Amino acid sequence: MASTAQNHHATFGSDPFGRAAEHLARFFGTPKYIAVQTVAVIAWIILNSVALISHWDPYPFILLNLAFSTQAAYAAPLILLAQTRQADRDKIEAERIDQRHTDLERAAATRTAAIKAETARLAELLEANTVLTKQDKELTEQVARLSRDIHALLTKMNAG
Repeated sequence: MASTAQNHHATFGSDPFGRAAEHLARFFGTPKYIAVQTVAVIAWIILNSVALISHWDPYPFILLNLAFSTQAAYAAPLILLAQTRQADRDKIEAERIDQRHTDLERAAATRTAAIKAETARLAELLEANTVLTKQDKELTEQVARLSRDIHALLTKMNAG
């Protein structure tokens, strides 16, 4: 399993760029990012609408639109990279869980077989015990009859 995880990182980049790209892609989906971008866009429009500073991007804000297009061109592949990496991690985790379930099923089957074997052995011992108990009862009854017969003979011999 460790080699699979190592292969995953080698395929998608365990280098600083790969980690940074994934971190950045994950940041794109946060409320903090949306808030920061909204503030930046509002500031851009205000600064370009009022005459406090030179208008570097006058209405219709072509430079802002270009910035958004550039950002989208980089954000989409980064998001796809993050999704692919997450899907691969999920697959590795699912395989690990599946292997664990297989191991547990195998252990349960082994334990069930052992319990069945032990139950069968106990059933044989119980059957043998039942036979011995019957034999013991028969012998006890024979001893009792013989004891009565001996007692009767001794009583006749002493009486006569």
